[in-house]
Amino acid sequence: MSPNGSDRSSRRPMRRKLHQALAAGLVLATATGCTYKDFPRLGMPTPVTEEAPRILSLWQGSWFAALAVGVLVWGLILWSVIFHRRSRTKVEVPPQTRYNMPIEALYTVVPLIIISVLFYFTARDETKLLETSEKPDHVINVVGYQWSWGFNYIADVDGDKSTSATIAAGDDSEKHPLSAIPNRMRGTFPEGAEGVNVVGTPGDRNPQNNDPGPTLWLPKGEKVQFILTSRDVIHSFWVVPFLMKQDVIPGHVNRFEVTPEKEGTFKGKCAELCGVDHARMLFNVKVVSPERYQKHLEELAEKGQTGYIPAGTATEGGAKDAETNNP
Repeated sequence: MSPNGSDRSSRRPMRRKLHQALAAGLVLATATGCTYKDFPRLGMPTPVTEEAPRILSLWQGSWFAALAVGVLVWGLILWSVIFHRRSRTKVEVPPQTRYNMPIEALYTVVPLIIISVLFYFTARDETKLLETSEKPDHVINVVGYQWSWGFNYIADVDGDKSTSATIAAGDDSEKHPLSAIPNRMRGTFPEGAEGVNVVGTPGDRNPQNNDPGPTLWLPKGEKVQFILTSRDVIHSFWVVPFLMKQDVIPGHVNRFEVTPEKEGTFKGKCAELCGVDHARMLFNVKVVSPERYQKHLEELAEKGQTGYIPAGTATEGGAKDAETNNP
């Protein structure tokens, strides 16, 4: 057998392995349509809300799509190294390929397709996650300030519809503690909500696990809308197993909703560098039954923690007009 024939026969197993590697990459690329439970969490905690699996699926899909691209690129590199290596017996320069328009077009089109697909799924999930209800089961104003968190439970604690301490839609009173919340968001406030509050400090401790920071209570299985306001600088409200965080911005109000599905105590923190004691802006989230949640609100009222703490910096100028005019 000639040396060339022997060389060709030795290359066939390598070609088969390369084809197998490319096929595995294709499988990984198409497997992103599976549910989040079919894959490892890739560093993410176990989801504890109804909305969190959507975020986890997007995270997993992005990782496996990146891995599929990586496998393809690694395969092409290895293929070039193995099959286009310099021969020991031949020293001539191999044929050079320049200005190959189909290949250059492929280099342009494929990245555009990848980016477009990732953009579509990201935009789809973000739109769904930021949807809010006109009448959620519960409304909580989360107030960020250096260096802790306050919580305004906007709720009808005593069951009397006439004992409201909230600010009505269309009321422009700048002295009310909740005046920083735009008019378009006040429609979600329950009727007769006199409210209770918690003022957190960095020295607070959760009595169950002794973790630092104040504790935010939530009811299991009921939709909670968070209205996020800041008194000073930009913070970020992040409950780790919710898999979602959102900025808390002075002069601008953000909001989102979650439905907790698992009871327990979970960690929260500020995810935005907000100053020298940023690391102390910790808090806890305790998810309990709806009955225990209502009892907790009544306990806060019995302690005299009624009404609301100042929500934060109100919007000014054109931003204020935009917030007020939006329905």
